Amino acid sequence: MSSKKLPAGVIRSDATLMDGRVIRYYDTKGQSRTAVDQRGAEEQPVIGEMRLDPLNNEWVVIADHRQGRVFLPPKESNPLAPSRPGALTEIPESDYEVVVFDNRSPALAAPASGFRVIGHPDFSSPAIASAGKCEVICFTSDYEASFKDLSHRQIRTVLEAWRDRTAELSKLLYIEYVAAFENRGEEVGVTLNHPHGQIYAYSYLPPRTEKMLEVARAHKDKTGNILLDDILSRELSDKARIVTENDEWVAYVPYAARYPFEIHLAPRRSVPDFLALDESTSDAFAPIAKEVLLRLDSVFGVRMPYIASWHQAPTRTGRDLLRLHWQIASVRRAPGKLKYLAGSESAFGAFMMDLRPEQSAQQLRDVAL
Repeated sequence: MSSKKLPAGVIRSDATLMDGRVIRYYDTKGQSRTAVDQRGAEEQPVIGEMRLDPLNNEWVVIADHRQGRVFLPPKESNPLAPSRPGALTEIPESDYEVVVFDNRSPALAAPASGFRVIGHPDFSSPAIASAGKCEVICFTSDYEASFKDLSHRQIRTVLEAWRDRTAELSKLLYIEYVAAFENRGEEVGVTLNHPHGQIYAYSYLPPRTEKMLEVARAHKDKTGNILLDDILSRELSDKARIVTENDEWVAYVPYAARYPFEIHLAPRRSVPDFLALDESTSDAFAPIAKEVLLRLDSVFGVRMPYIASWHQAPTRTGRDLLRLHWQIASVRRAPGKLKYLAGSESAFGAFMMDLRPEQSAQQLRDVAL
């Protein structure tokens, strides 16, 4: 067992699971982590492959070993609960604050030494190993909770875990981009209802990141400015789409929102990634993050399905162009009604919105907390 001191009084303790995977505990109360994984050893799945879609030059990961992964188990069979006698889970300890462990059925895995993504892929490019890293982050041991239910202290600990994993994963030579995200609700494909998220480390730039980098570079060449800085300035000037703000963060509905309820949360200071957040900005995140998610759940008085994804600069390129922000997108447009991504959105990527962003921002502001 090894341990490491992190900011905000967080201690990370590492242990090994039955198949050699690493589990990391993030604690603030001086806990001692000594529990051993009592489950029988099993082999890790072999690495899959990435194939190039020649129509748009985008990599597609083929991970057929994931077909047998856990799908919506009942609460008593929750693999993300703390272990107890007769019910051994992914977490050997009998309690935890925040944990991160290597995914048991990863779509991306560590490649052989010398791995490289093809620089300029085209129609003739062969399949390559699906190199990368997939981790699970559990926000709390409370099965009934959600991110919005966490205390400010717990959210701060989650933020430290995101920062720590970004720092460590970014050092791997085959990693180009680190993405932290949470899916909540079966409406967006959740297969485990325990409050948790994912951390994916890609060996290539995901298509959306690549496009954002291209647009940000063109904006910098034209204006000399960082695109997201200018976007934030416009939102603060217009005011119509601001949801809430504090001294360090601003939450707003984007000018051209793609989803009925979409909120972006960005730090006022221009930072490329989690690692660049200072103490005051980190401390100010929890109150506004909790408020934003409380407002989202209170618009219709129902639990809103959402995808909350962190966008940040790549590990090695574009660090002077892209900046950190949190995108929360919900497909619910009214009680009992969802926005389905139909032909225009799914087939062509051309989004159509039935609700003006200014309207959804007003609805979010009108929530009485």
